[in-house]
Amino acid sequence: MSLSITEPVFAEPRAKLWTGRVLSGVVVAFLLFDGGIKLAPLQVVNDTLLQLGYPGSNELARGLGAMTLIIALLYAYPRTSILGAVLLTGLLGGAMATHLRVGSPLFSHLFFGLYLGLMAWGGLYLRDPRLRALVPLRSA
Repeated sequence: MSLSITEPVFAEPRAKLWTGRVLSGVVVAFLLFDGGIKLAPLQVVNDTLLQLGYPGSNELARGLGAMTLIIALLYAYPRTSILGAVLLTGLLGGAMATHLRVGSPLFSHLFFGLYLGLMAWGGLYLRDPRLRALVPLRSA
């Protein structure tokens, strides 16, 4: 007698799956753009780092850019998407703390990390049945 453990098959409504993919795609597109401009030696990136209280150096910008691109790839790849979302949450938390420290505008700068994080986790929740099984949302 052989025991076989199989994963349950989840029937995904197409609208839920595609909404999750679109939300996740927007997040990945933003991260690729953000990481990409930090890899190029652009003066605007160095000026922004100085305004945020960091040394405006190409080395720091490239490190942040490489980290952002790695997180974007981890988030985009289905097998590592939850790890990518966790790392992205940390990255966005640091960005929010930086904007809070320098007194950036609340809704346009400080909360942008919150908006992006909600889109990332919402998109992942809609497209990944494993996450929905781990964190079920139930109505009362």
